[in-house]
Amino acid sequence: MAADSPDVVWSGDFILPPEWQMAGHSQFKNIMHRKGAQDKKRAKVFTKIIRELTAAAKTGSADPATNPRLRAAVMAAKEANMPRDTMERAIKRGGGGDTESYEEVRYEGYGPGGVAVIVEALTDNRNRTASEIRAAFTKVGGSLGETNSVSFLFDRVGQIVFPDGVDFDALFEVAVEAGADDVEIQGDERVVTCGPDSLNAVRDDLERRFGAPRAARLVWRPKTNTPIGRDDAEALFKLLENLEDSDDVQNVFANFEVSDDIMARLSA
Repeated sequence: MAADSPDVVWSGDFILPPEWQMAGHSQFKNIMHRKGAQDKKRAKVFTKIIRELTAAAKTGSADPATNPRLRAAVMAAKEANMPRDTMERAIKRGGGGDTESYEEVRYEGYGPGGVAVIVEALTDNRNRTASEIRAAFTKVGGSLGETNSVSFLFDRVGQIVFPDGVDFDALFEVAVEAGADDVEIQGDERVVTCGPDSLNAVRDDLERRFGAPRAARLVWRPKTNTPIGRDDAEALFKLLENLEDSDDVQNVFANFEVSDDIMARLSA
């Protein structure tokens, strides 16, 4: 385990929407943010978090202390500065047996340049969501595949994110003792990685020492990344933006690499 050296590429192991931890890819976020009004982006982030709060409360306890998934959703809501009453209404709706039900669905496919993409969604209409996501892939020359068609290119891991104010050496020591597999510096964040079955235990140990993390969730981490040029990068970012715009899409993971030079051109 060690801090990363300065990156020479921009890799695609991130989660959408931007306010839900983008692994330090600030230039990518700037491109995405420039394309739409901030209030619109904020509203979409709230919609996604509200769905997750409701689904988490419905599938488990309405108490974050005893429901790890709900606790992670509450962390995300606080990170996005969601009003407390909005958060509480969403939890109450799920815990109170509301008739509205969201189904968890995973979509997999290939984007421009052969980049593997995994999309996680919460939907109340599977046909609508599948149609929207397929259209987003097709529009940029990509293709939606069957479940497990690209997931073999990723590892399922737990990820716990702390801000850069947390001392790296202290975090490293506690994380090792708690059973984490890796600790890295990514941009302005400290990212702890662990096995999926260890996520809750490792998070609890770290939270007792360093306070609530910025995020704690299961993610798909690419085993290897696919280098892409400017044209493919531009088309891929368009795909990612279109996916982000869907209220049904919760998280997106992709295994791409883009050079600093290309990122600088796209940011201009």
